[in-house]
Amino acid sequence: MLVHFSKYHGTGNDFVMIDGRELDISLFNTRVIRQLCDRRFGIGGDGLIILKESKRYDFTMLYYNADGKEGSMCGNGGRCITAFAKGLGICGTHTTFEGVDGLHEASILSSGDIRLRLVDVSGIDQLADGFLLNTGSPHFVHFVNNIEQIAVETEGAVIRHQDRFGTGGVNVNFVEQGRTSSEITVRTFERGVEGETWSCGTGVAAAAITACVKDRADINSYKVSTRGGELNINFKSRKNQHFTEIYLSGPASHVYDGTIDIVV
Repeated sequence: MLVHFSKYHGTGNDFVMIDGRELDISLFNTRVIRQLCDRRFGIGGDGLIILKESKRYDFTMLYYNADGKEGSMCGNGGRCITAFAKGLGICGTHTTFEGVDGLHEASILSSGDIRLRLVDVSGIDQLADGFLLNTGSPHFVHFVNNIEQIAVETEGAVIRHQDRFGTGGVNVNFVEQGRTSSEITVRTFERGVEGETWSCGTGVAAAAITACVKDRADINSYKVSTRGGELNINFKSRKNQHFTEIYLSGPASHVYDGTIDIVV
């Protein structure tokens, strides 16, 4: 079966995008998704995103990790599907869509960057070696020095599978303080990809929020450097480590379009 796709990336976090409004999405089983995301035998990507119709909002976002399993919320993917939907004529410069974790608002800014609202955050657990929180996906945040020297693939894999995080495991973020108190650098080991990605939207949000908590800072805007580029996180800090109006901003780039023959 021939299927048209688009390739997008958000600061190096790349996705295969499919307009599924007129497709039988049951065809996209674990085997097919793994093949599409394979960088040698398929298109290649950190995940597959399918756009489906929504009865109440502009569209629904279905996200699958490169391992073929349905994933939790993907922040960079949410920004990329906004650009994808705009290109399809589904929305204008502002949209509201459904994700696995609820509703999301997104806007295309005059700069071309896309600003996505993430879910509110509360219940941050401070562990002996870091922080645990959920920004639409579960994240463990560990602060380090000399982040470029960290063996993210090795150390991230060990932490990701530890029993304390349950059967689903966790995404692992290594974070280093930048030149100013509102700048951080983040490297992320993503579950489902089972390796380091060049950027993780929900991960940089988790990192910025925990930087605020760790430093007890009166900061509500962070510039975050990732391997794939820069992102910005803005939020409002409430009482009892409750965070609202969390926005992830940055570029979402269209790479190319194509057609692939899927063997059912």
